[in-house]
Amino acid sequence: MNLSDEASRANATNACTSVYIMSSQKKHILITGGTGLIGARLTTRLLNMGYTVSHLSRSPGKDARVKTFLWNVEKGEIDASCIDNISAIIHLAGAGIADKRWTTRRKKELVDSRAKSIGLVYCLLRNRPHHVNSIISASANGYYGNRGDELLTEDSAPSNDFLANCCMQWELAADKGKELGLRVAKFRTGVVLEKKGALRAMDKPIRLGLGSPLGTGKQWVSWIHWQDVVELYVFAIENPEIGGVYNMVAPQPVTNKQLTQAIAKQLHTPLWLPKVPAWALKLALGEMSAIVLGGTRVSPQKIQNMGYRFKFPALTDALKEIYTSAV
Repeated sequence: MNLSDEASRANATNACTSVYIMSSQKKHILITGGTGLIGARLTTRLLNMGYTVSHLSRSPGKDARVKTFLWNVEKGEIDASCIDNISAIIHLAGAGIADKRWTTRRKKELVDSRAKSIGLVYCLLRNRPHHVNSIISASANGYYGNRGDELLTEDSAPSNDFLANCCMQWELAADKGKELGLRVAKFRTGVVLEKKGALRAMDKPIRLGLGSPLGTGKQWVSWIHWQDVVELYVFAIENPEIGGVYNMVAPQPVTNKQLTQAIAKQLHTPLWLPKVPAWALKLALGEMSAIVLGGTRVSPQKIQNMGYRFKFPALTDALKEIYTSAV
């Protein structure tokens, strides 16, 4: 064998090695709403798995591990380079549902921050070369409205109240990605249990010795541990057959009374006050009282059939992990 043959073989070996390295590299993920409670947790998880993560945000980022691109949904402004080298987009952006009273202006903001924002991304994808192939979007159980004891699946009809309308517009906006040939997956998320999230609002009165069930206490709460939320987004990223809509809830929903009692047990605090009457909640929260007075009993069977196994299927284990965890 002459030197030229050896050089040719070496070059071929190096080329094969380069192809292997490139194919084994993790993808680059863009997250809208990446600085929120779930976005931040998901970012850390993906980075630890070897993914590259960027954020699309209204303000400069503070995480040195992540490149932040700026956008202004109201003005229709977006940094066009945010989609460069991106393979999947996780759409978590949206104004907090329970942060402010639902005025007409606030309702528009809640819808636009979800639907108009992903529309701005799609406008960019239509007009700039890219490698994006997947959109994985949040949605919410509010799609179903107050349905009593009915077990709800992804095929159940939507309600006709504001929350349902917001979710429908959110999902319809995300589905526009199909026109661009993208895989679109949507997760209708239940009540996410996380120390700094909804759980803080629920356990605060209990810690003060003022906790009690809300309304009848019989309304269903379809909950999910934050770790399962994060893992489900990872599951969707890594399994290209995941498409369409899925319920993002634990397999064992509970009533408001059962949830209140379980939290109190974890905090070793007795419950002695009577239930908070529905009229008082409606007076204090207005239309927004539907969030706590409405009940949805939701099934996650569809995502389980796709192979996902919940880390925290039972409420007691979920709460124990949250209250004993240092993070």
